[in-house]
Amino acid sequence: MTMRKEQSGVPRCRDCRHYYITFDRNFPYGCRELGFKSAREPMRDVIESSGEVCLYYLPDKSRPPR
Repeated sequence: MTMRKEQSGVPRCRDCRHYYITFDRNFPYGCRELGFKSAREPMRDVIESSGEVCLYYLPDKSRPPR
C-alpha cells in the first residue's frame, strides 16, 4: 500500500511538518505531533489503529511535494 496523495487521497508523512527521521534503527520514522516512533511510515499506524487518515497532517512548506 503506497501513501502517495495523488494515488490514494492519503497525504504522505514525508510531506508533513510533524514527520522526522529518528536515530533509532528499529523505529526510524517519527511523528512529533502524535509523539511516537515507528518502523514504518507513521500514517500507516494511524490508519491501522483508527481507521482514518491523520487529522494532524500539515503540509511542510519548506519541502516541495512529491
